[in-house]
Amino acid sequence: MSLFRPTSDPSRRDGRDESAPSTTLREAIMDSVSSVRDSLPEQHHEHFETLRQEIIDFAKAHDIPRESLSKPDALTQAARKLSTSDLTQLANLLERFEYLLKNKEPREEISEAIEYAEEFYHLKKQYDLQVELLTEVGILKEGAITGIDGKKYPVPTLEQIASRLFERRETLETKHDQGFTKLLLVPFGMSLDVLQETLEHFLLEHKKENPTFKLSISIPVVKEKEYKGADTGDSPKLVYYPQSFTKDDHGGKTKMQILEGQKDDQESFPGWNIHFLQPSNLKDIDSPGFAFILHEGQGTPQGGLTPRPPFRERGDRPPLEAGPSPNEYLTILQEAQDDKDSPYHGETGMTSEDWITAFMIHLSETGKPLDNWENDKESSSCLTGAFFPSSVYVPDVYWNRVNRQANLAWNDSRNRDGNVGLRSSVVV
Repeated sequence: MSLFRPTSDPSRRDGRDESAPSTTLREAIMDSVSSVRDSLPEQHHEHFETLRQEIIDFAKAHDIPRESLSKPDALTQAARKLSTSDLTQLANLLERFEYLLKNKEPREEISEAIEYAEEFYHLKKQYDLQVELLTEVGILKEGAITGIDGKKYPVPTLEQIASRLFERRETLETKHDQGFTKLLLVPFGMSLDVLQETLEHFLLEHKKENPTFKLSISIPVVKEKEYKGADTGDSPKLVYYPQSFTKDDHGGKTKMQILEGQKDDQESFPGWNIHFLQPSNLKDIDSPGFAFILHEGQGTPQGGLTPRPPFRERGDRPPLEAGPSPNEYLTILQEAQDDKDSPYHGETGMTSEDWITAFMIHLSETGKPLDNWENDKESSSCLTGAFFPSSVYVPDVYWNRVNRQANLAWNDSRNRDGNVGLRSSVVV
Protein backbone atom coordinates (compact mmCIF):
# COMPACT_ATOMS: atom_id res chain seq x y z
CA MET A 1 0.00 0.00 0.00
CA SER A 2 1.41 3.37 -0.97
CA LEU A 3 1.33 5.90 1.83
CA PHE A 4 1.14 8.78 -0.62
CA ARG A 5 -1.24 9.16 -3.52
CA PRO A 6 0.94 8.64 -6.63
CA THR A 7 1.22 11.60 -8.97
CA SER A 8 1.96 11.05 -12.63
CA ASP A 9 5.11 12.62 -14.02
CA PRO A 10 4.95 12.76 -17.85
CA SER A 11 8.64 13.72 -18.02
CA ARG A 12 9.70 10.27 -16.82
CA ARG A 13 10.61 8.13 -19.81
CA ASP A 14 10.09 4.89 -17.87
CA GLY A 15 6.44 5.85 -17.26
CA ARG A 16 6.60 5.08 -13.54
CA ASP A 17 4.60 7.11 -11.03
CA GLU A 18 6.43 9.26 -8.53
CA SER A 19 5.18 8.48 -5.02
CA ALA A 20 7.06 11.20 -3.14
CA PRO A 21 4.83 13.78 -1.43
CA SER A 22 4.69 17.25 -2.88
CA THR A 23 6.81 20.07 -1.48
CA THR A 24 3.60 21.63 -0.21
CA LEU A 25 2.73 18.49 1.74
CA ARG A 26 6.20 18.34 3.29
CA GLU A 27 6.03 21.99 4.35
CA ALA A 28 2.51 21.63 5.73
CA ILE A 29 3.51 18.73 7.99
CA MET A 30 6.92 19.98 9.09
CA ASP A 31 6.36 23.72 9.63
CA SER A 32 5.08 24.66 13.08
CA VAL A 33 3.45 27.79 11.65
CA SER A 34 2.48 26.98 8.12
CA SER A 35 2.07 29.40 5.26
CA VAL A 36 0.34 26.51 3.53
CA ARG A 37 -2.57 26.81 5.95
CA ASP A 38 -2.90 30.51 5.14
CA SER A 39 -3.18 29.68 1.45
CA LEU A 40 -6.43 27.85 2.16
CA PRO A 41 -9.84 29.54 2.51
CA GLU A 42 -10.23 30.69 6.11
CA GLN A 43 -13.18 28.38 6.80
CA HIS A 44 -10.85 25.40 6.27
CA HIS A 45 -8.03 26.55 8.57
CA GLU A 46 -9.41 24.66 11.58
CA HIS A 47 -9.80 21.51 9.49
CA PHE A 48 -6.18 21.89 8.34
CA GLU A 49 -4.86 22.23 11.89
CA THR A 50 -6.95 19.31 13.16
CA LEU A 51 -5.89 16.96 10.38
CA ARG A 52 -2.24 18.00 10.60
CA GLN A 53 -2.19 17.42 14.35
CA GLU A 54 -3.83 14.01 13.91
CA ILE A 55 -0.99 12.97 11.60
CA ILE A 56 1.64 14.23 14.05
CA ASP A 57 -0.08 12.54 17.02
CA PHE A 58 -0.39 9.28 15.08
CA ALA A 59 3.34 9.36 14.33
CA LYS A 60 4.17 9.99 18.01
CA ALA A 61 1.92 7.20 19.20
CA HIS A 62 3.54 4.72 16.81
CA ASP A 63 7.14 5.88 17.33
CA ILE A 64 7.45 7.20 13.78
CA PRO A 65 9.97 10.08 13.64
CA ARG A 66 8.23 13.23 12.54
CA GLU A 67 10.83 13.89 9.85
CA SER A 68 9.93 10.54 8.28
CA LEU A 69 6.53 11.97 7.37
CA SER A 70 8.18 14.04 4.67
CA LYS A 71 10.44 11.26 3.33
CA PRO A 72 8.67 8.43 1.48
CA ASP A 73 11.47 5.88 1.84
CA ALA A 74 11.89 6.54 5.56
CA LEU A 75 8.13 6.51 6.11
CA THR A 76 7.71 3.23 4.24
CA GLN A 77 10.44 1.70 6.39
CA ALA A 78 8.88 3.00 9.61
CA ALA A 79 5.41 1.87 8.57
CA ARG A 80 6.43 -1.77 8.10
CA LYS A 81 5.87 -2.43 11.79
CA LEU A 82 2.28 -1.14 11.65
CA SER A 83 -0.72 -3.44 11.65
CA THR A 84 -2.99 -3.45 8.62
CA SER A 85 -5.52 -1.32 10.49
CA ASP A 86 -2.92 1.27 11.55
CA LEU A 87 -1.38 1.35 8.08
CA THR A 88 -4.78 1.99 6.53
CA GLN A 89 -5.47 4.77 9.03
CA LEU A 90 -2.16 6.51 8.32
CA ALA A 91 -2.60 6.24 4.56
CA ASN A 92 -6.11 7.67 4.87
CA LEU A 93 -4.90 10.59 6.98
CA LEU A 94 -2.17 11.47 4.50
CA GLU A 95 -4.45 11.13 1.48
CA ARG A 96 -7.09 13.38 3.08
CA PHE A 97 -4.43 15.93 3.98
CA GLU A 98 -2.98 15.95 0.48
CA TYR A 99 -6.48 16.30 -0.99
CA LEU A 100 -7.12 19.32 1.24
CA LEU A 101 -3.91 21.00 0.14
CA LYS A 102 -4.44 20.28 -3.52
CA ASN A 103 -8.15 21.12 -3.77
CA LYS A 104 -8.35 23.83 -1.08
CA GLU A 105 -11.27 22.03 0.57
CA PRO A 106 -11.91 18.76 2.46
CA ARG A 107 -12.94 15.68 0.54
CA GLU A 108 -16.65 15.83 -0.16
CA GLU A 109 -17.58 12.70 1.76
CA ILE A 110 -15.79 13.99 4.87
CA SER A 111 -17.58 17.33 4.71
CA GLU A 112 -20.92 15.60 4.23
CA ALA A 113 -20.27 13.24 7.16
CA ILE A 114 -19.30 16.08 9.50
CA GLU A 115 -22.36 18.09 8.50
CA TYR A 116 -24.56 15.07 9.16
CA ALA A 117 -22.97 14.37 12.56
CA GLU A 118 -23.37 18.01 13.57
CA GLU A 119 -27.03 18.16 12.56
CA PHE A 120 -28.13 14.93 14.21
CA TYR A 121 -25.65 14.47 17.08
CA HIS A 122 -24.04 17.88 17.75
CA LEU A 123 -20.87 15.81 17.65
CA LYS A 124 -18.10 18.41 17.73
CA LYS A 125 -19.11 19.97 21.03
CA GLN A 126 -19.43 16.58 22.69
CA TYR A 127 -16.16 15.32 21.22
CA ASP A 128 -14.14 18.39 22.18
CA LEU A 129 -15.43 18.37 25.78
CA GLN A 130 -14.68 14.69 26.28
CA VAL A 131 -11.21 14.86 24.73
CA GLU A 132 -10.50 17.83 27.00
CA LEU A 133 -11.64 15.91 30.09
CA LEU A 134 -9.67 12.78 29.17
CA THR A 135 -6.60 14.96 28.74
CA GLU A 136 -7.13 16.80 32.03
CA VAL A 137 -7.41 13.60 34.06
CA GLY A 138 -4.27 12.16 32.46
CA ILE A 139 -5.87 9.43 30.36
CA LEU A 140 -4.91 11.07 27.07
CA LYS A 141 -1.25 11.98 26.64
CA GLU A 142 -0.24 13.57 23.35
CA GLY A 143 -3.54 12.42 21.89
CA ALA A 144 -3.17 8.72 22.78
CA ILE A 145 -3.54 6.16 25.55
CA THR A 146 -1.18 3.37 26.55
CA GLY A 147 -2.77 -0.06 26.35
CA ILE A 148 -2.13 -3.06 28.59
CA ASP A 149 0.10 -4.34 25.77
CA GLY A 150 2.34 -1.27 26.06
CA LYS A 151 1.22 0.08 22.69
CA LYS A 152 -0.07 3.59 22.01
CA TYR A 153 -3.63 3.99 20.78
CA PRO A 154 -4.56 7.44 19.41
CA VAL A 155 -8.02 8.70 20.25
CA PRO A 156 -10.38 8.26 17.27
CA THR A 157 -10.76 11.52 15.41
CA LEU A 158 -13.91 13.56 15.06
CA GLU A 159 -13.91 12.82 11.35
CA GLN A 160 -13.57 9.07 11.89
CA ILE A 161 -16.57 9.01 14.23
CA ALA A 162 -18.59 11.30 11.97
CA SER A 163 -17.82 9.08 8.97
CA ARG A 164 -18.92 5.98 10.88
CA LEU A 165 -22.21 7.65 11.87
CA PHE A 166 -22.80 8.78 8.30
CA GLU A 167 -22.03 5.34 6.85
CA ARG A 168 -24.48 3.69 9.26
CA ARG A 169 -27.11 6.43 9.28
CA GLU A 170 -29.85 4.16 7.95
CA THR A 171 -29.26 1.36 10.45
CA LEU A 172 -28.87 3.92 13.28
CA GLU A 173 -32.01 5.85 12.39
CA THR A 174 -34.20 4.00 14.90
CA LYS A 175 -31.64 4.27 17.70
CA HIS A 176 -31.26 8.00 17.04
CA ASP A 177 -35.04 8.33 17.18
CA GLN A 178 -34.99 6.55 20.55
CA GLY A 179 -32.51 9.10 21.89
CA PHE A 180 -29.12 7.40 21.55
CA THR A 181 -27.27 10.62 20.74
CA LYS A 182 -24.92 11.07 23.71
CA LEU A 183 -21.28 10.35 22.84
CA LEU A 184 -19.03 8.31 25.13
CA LEU A 185 -15.32 7.95 24.27
CA VAL A 186 -13.92 5.00 26.22
CA PRO A 187 -10.16 4.19 26.51
CA PHE A 188 -10.90 0.46 26.62
CA GLY A 189 -7.32 -0.67 25.97
CA MET A 190 -6.02 0.90 29.18
CA SER A 191 -5.42 -1.07 32.35
CA LEU A 192 -8.56 -1.23 34.47
CA ASP A 193 -6.37 -0.61 37.53
CA VAL A 194 -5.13 2.64 35.99
CA LEU A 195 -8.68 3.72 35.19
CA GLN A 196 -9.76 3.00 38.77
CA GLU A 197 -6.88 5.09 40.08
CA THR A 198 -7.85 7.84 37.65
CA LEU A 199 -11.42 7.77 39.00
CA GLU A 200 -10.14 8.11 42.57
CA HIS A 201 -7.94 11.07 41.66
CA PHE A 202 -10.78 12.64 39.65
CA LEU A 203 -13.15 12.43 42.63
CA LEU A 204 -10.61 13.97 45.00
CA GLU A 205 -9.92 16.82 42.57
CA HIS A 206 -13.65 17.37 42.08
CA LYS A 207 -14.04 17.64 45.84
CA LYS A 208 -11.29 20.28 46.00
CA GLU A 209 -12.99 22.35 43.33
CA ASN A 210 -16.49 21.74 44.76
CA PRO A 211 -16.20 21.72 48.59
CA THR A 212 -19.91 20.99 49.08
CA PHE A 213 -19.65 17.72 47.14
CA LYS A 214 -20.00 14.90 49.66
CA LEU A 215 -17.13 12.44 49.28
CA SER A 216 -15.24 9.99 51.46
CA ILE A 217 -11.76 11.47 51.24
CA SER A 218 -10.07 8.42 52.74
CA ILE A 219 -11.73 5.86 50.42
CA PRO A 220 -13.40 7.55 47.44
CA VAL A 221 -13.73 4.29 45.46
CA VAL A 222 -14.60 0.88 46.91
CA LYS A 223 -13.61 -2.16 44.83
CA GLU A 224 -14.16 -5.89 45.16
CA LYS A 225 -10.78 -7.60 45.39
CA GLU A 226 -11.37 -9.41 42.08
CA TYR A 227 -11.13 -6.08 40.23
CA LYS A 228 -7.41 -5.74 41.01
CA GLY A 229 -5.42 -6.79 37.95
CA ALA A 230 -8.61 -8.25 36.50
CA ASP A 231 -7.78 -7.53 32.85
CA THR A 232 -4.06 -8.36 32.83
CA GLY A 233 -1.73 -11.30 33.40
CA ASP A 234 -1.57 -14.76 31.85
CA SER A 235 -5.03 -15.71 33.09
CA PRO A 236 -7.16 -12.54 33.44
CA LYS A 237 -10.08 -12.80 35.83
CA LEU A 238 -12.31 -10.60 33.67
CA VAL A 239 -13.65 -11.35 30.19
CA TYR A 240 -15.63 -9.10 27.88
CA TYR A 241 -18.78 -9.49 25.79
CA PRO A 242 -19.76 -12.95 27.09
CA GLN A 243 -22.39 -15.00 25.30
CA SER A 244 -23.55 -16.53 28.57
CA PHE A 245 -22.81 -16.14 32.26
CA THR A 246 -21.39 -19.62 32.76
CA LYS A 247 -18.00 -20.60 34.15
CA ASP A 248 -16.65 -22.61 31.22
CA ASP A 249 -18.72 -21.77 28.13
CA HIS A 250 -19.14 -18.03 28.50
CA GLY A 251 -17.77 -17.20 25.03
CA GLY A 252 -16.17 -13.98 26.26
CA LYS A 253 -12.72 -12.66 25.32
CA THR A 254 -9.91 -11.20 27.38
CA LYS A 255 -8.87 -7.61 26.78
CA MET A 256 -5.62 -8.75 25.18
CA GLN A 257 -7.52 -10.99 22.77
CA ILE A 258 -9.74 -8.06 21.79
CA LEU A 259 -6.76 -5.76 21.21
CA GLU A 260 -5.07 -8.44 19.09
CA GLY A 261 -8.23 -8.89 17.04
CA GLN A 262 -8.50 -5.16 16.37
CA LYS A 263 -5.17 -5.05 14.54
CA ASP A 264 -6.67 -6.12 11.22
CA ASP A 265 -10.29 -5.16 11.87
CA GLN A 266 -11.17 -2.20 9.69
CA GLU A 267 -14.47 -1.76 11.54
CA SER A 268 -12.85 -1.17 14.93
CA PHE A 269 -11.26 1.81 16.63
CA PRO A 270 -8.16 0.07 18.07
CA GLY A 271 -7.89 0.50 21.82
CA TRP A 272 -11.16 2.42 22.07
CA ASN A 273 -14.91 1.90 22.40
CA ILE A 274 -17.18 4.52 20.86
CA HIS A 275 -20.69 4.49 22.33
CA PHE A 276 -23.84 6.49 21.98
CA LEU A 277 -26.11 6.53 25.01
CA GLN A 278 -29.25 8.40 25.93
CA PRO A 279 -28.75 11.89 27.44
CA SER A 280 -30.39 12.94 30.68
CA ASN A 281 -33.20 14.58 28.71
CA LEU A 282 -34.15 12.52 25.67
CA LYS A 283 -35.78 15.55 24.04
CA ASP A 284 -32.58 17.60 24.24
CA ILE A 285 -29.36 16.33 22.61
CA ASP A 286 -27.39 18.97 24.49
CA SER A 287 -28.68 18.05 27.95
CA PRO A 288 -25.78 17.26 30.33
CA GLY A 289 -25.00 13.78 31.56
CA PHE A 290 -26.60 10.44 30.87
CA ALA A 291 -30.13 9.13 31.38
CA PHE A 292 -31.01 7.42 34.66
CA ILE A 293 -31.81 3.72 34.91
CA LEU A 294 -35.41 4.00 36.00
CA HIS A 295 -37.27 1.84 38.46
CA GLU A 296 -40.07 -0.42 37.31
CA GLY A 297 -43.04 1.45 35.87
CA GLN A 298 -41.43 4.90 35.93
CA GLY A 299 -40.56 5.22 32.24
CA THR A 300 -42.41 6.18 29.08
CA PRO A 301 -41.95 4.84 25.51
CA GLN A 302 -38.97 6.31 23.68
CA GLY A 303 -39.04 7.13 19.97
CA GLY A 304 -41.68 7.02 17.26
CA LEU A 305 -40.25 4.68 14.60
CA THR A 306 -39.97 1.62 16.84
CA PRO A 307 -41.06 2.76 20.31
CA ARG A 308 -38.69 1.49 22.98
CA PRO A 309 -40.66 0.43 26.06
CA PRO A 310 -38.73 0.75 29.31
CA PHE A 311 -41.53 -1.09 31.08
CA ARG A 312 -43.11 -4.55 30.93
CA GLU A 313 -45.56 -4.82 28.05
CA ARG A 314 -44.73 -7.99 26.14
CA GLY A 315 -46.23 -10.73 28.26
CA ASP A 316 -43.63 -12.35 30.50
CA ARG A 317 -40.68 -10.87 28.62
CA PRO A 318 -38.64 -8.70 31.05
CA PRO A 319 -38.16 -5.07 30.04
CA LEU A 320 -35.01 -2.95 30.14
CA GLU A 321 -35.84 -1.37 33.47
CA ALA A 322 -34.59 -2.18 36.95
CA GLY A 323 -35.53 -5.61 38.29
CA PRO A 324 -34.53 -8.46 35.96
CA SER A 325 -31.43 -10.57 36.60
CA PRO A 326 -28.19 -10.19 34.61
CA ASN A 327 -29.06 -13.45 32.85
CA GLU A 328 -32.38 -12.02 31.73
CA TYR A 329 -30.81 -8.77 30.53
CA LEU A 330 -28.22 -10.66 28.50
CA THR A 331 -30.94 -12.79 26.90
CA ILE A 332 -32.95 -9.70 25.93
CA LEU A 333 -29.96 -8.10 24.22
CA GLN A 334 -28.91 -11.31 22.47
CA GLU A 335 -32.39 -11.99 21.11
CA ALA A 336 -32.60 -8.38 19.92
CA GLN A 337 -29.47 -8.73 17.79
CA ASP A 338 -31.26 -11.17 15.49
CA ASP A 339 -34.57 -9.33 15.57
CA LYS A 340 -34.54 -6.06 13.63
CA ASP A 341 -38.06 -5.34 14.84
CA SER A 342 -37.01 -5.48 18.48
CA PRO A 343 -36.97 -2.07 20.16
CA TYR A 344 -33.61 -3.05 21.66
CA HIS A 345 -31.97 -4.10 18.38
CA GLY A 346 -28.42 -2.76 18.10
CA GLU A 347 -27.92 -2.25 21.83
CA THR A 348 -25.18 -3.78 23.95
CA GLY A 349 -24.26 -4.04 27.62
CA MET A 350 -21.50 -1.86 29.06
CA THR A 351 -18.13 -2.70 30.64
CA SER A 352 -16.38 -1.42 33.75
CA GLU A 353 -14.20 0.80 31.55
CA ASP A 354 -17.31 2.27 29.94
CA TRP A 355 -18.92 3.02 33.30
CA ILE A 356 -15.86 4.65 34.87
CA THR A 357 -15.54 6.98 31.88
CA ALA A 358 -19.27 7.73 31.85
CA PHE A 359 -19.21 8.44 35.60
CA MET A 360 -16.48 11.07 35.22
CA ILE A 361 -18.23 12.73 32.29
CA HIS A 362 -21.61 12.72 34.06
CA LEU A 363 -20.20 14.23 37.25
CA SER A 364 -18.23 16.88 35.37
CA GLU A 365 -21.29 17.90 33.35
CA THR A 366 -24.00 17.71 36.01
CA GLY A 367 -22.17 18.00 39.33
CA LYS A 368 -24.00 14.84 40.41
CA PRO A 369 -22.76 11.23 40.63
CA LEU A 370 -24.06 8.63 38.20
CA ASP A 371 -26.28 5.76 39.38
CA ASN A 372 -27.04 7.25 42.79
CA TRP A 373 -29.47 4.44 43.58
CA GLU A 374 -30.32 5.55 47.12
CA ASN A 375 -32.11 8.71 45.97
CA ASP A 376 -35.27 6.70 45.12
CA LYS A 377 -35.05 7.76 41.46
CA GLU A 378 -32.03 5.96 40.01
CA SER A 379 -30.72 2.40 40.01
CA SER A 380 -27.31 0.82 40.15
CA SER A 381 -25.88 -0.43 36.87
CA CYS A 382 -25.50 -4.06 35.86
CA LEU A 383 -22.62 -4.31 33.35
CA THR A 384 -23.44 -7.25 31.07
CA GLY A 385 -20.52 -6.40 28.78
CA ALA A 386 -18.11 -7.92 31.32
CA PHE A 387 -17.99 -11.10 33.41
CA PHE A 388 -15.96 -12.82 36.16
CA PRO A 389 -16.13 -16.51 35.12
CA SER A 390 -14.45 -17.97 38.20
CA SER A 391 -17.13 -16.57 40.51
CA VAL A 392 -19.91 -16.48 37.90
CA TYR A 393 -20.49 -12.85 38.92
CA VAL A 394 -21.32 -9.81 36.79
CA PRO A 395 -20.01 -6.30 37.56
CA ASP A 396 -22.53 -4.14 39.42
CA VAL A 397 -21.55 -0.47 39.87
CA TYR A 398 -23.11 2.50 41.61
CA TRP A 399 -22.69 5.55 43.81
CA ASN A 400 -23.17 4.91 47.52
CA ARG A 401 -24.93 8.01 48.79
CA VAL A 402 -24.60 7.11 52.48
CA ASN A 403 -20.90 6.25 52.40
CA ARG A 404 -20.18 8.88 49.70
CA GLN A 405 -18.21 6.47 47.54
CA ALA A 406 -18.17 5.06 44.02
CA ASN A 407 -18.57 1.29 44.22
CA LEU A 408 -17.18 -1.28 41.81
CA ALA A 409 -19.06 -4.31 43.05
CA TRP A 410 -20.55 -7.44 41.51
CA ASN A 411 -23.72 -9.48 41.54
CA ASP A 412 -24.73 -13.09 41.03
CA SER A 413 -25.93 -13.52 37.44
CA ARG A 414 -29.22 -15.03 38.69
CA ASN A 415 -30.13 -12.34 41.21
CA ARG A 416 -33.09 -10.03 40.70
CA ASP A 417 -33.09 -6.68 42.47
CA GLY A 418 -35.51 -3.80 42.03
CA ASN A 419 -32.65 -1.36 42.55
CA VAL A 420 -30.38 -2.87 39.86
CA GLY A 421 -30.90 -2.13 36.17
CA LEU A 422 -29.20 -2.07 32.79
CA ARG A 423 -27.87 0.95 30.90
CA SER A 424 -27.39 -0.26 27.36
CA SER A 425 -25.61 1.61 24.59
CA VAL A 426 -25.10 1.63 20.85
CA VAL A 427 -21.52 0.93 19.77
CA VAL A 428 -20.37 2.36 16.44
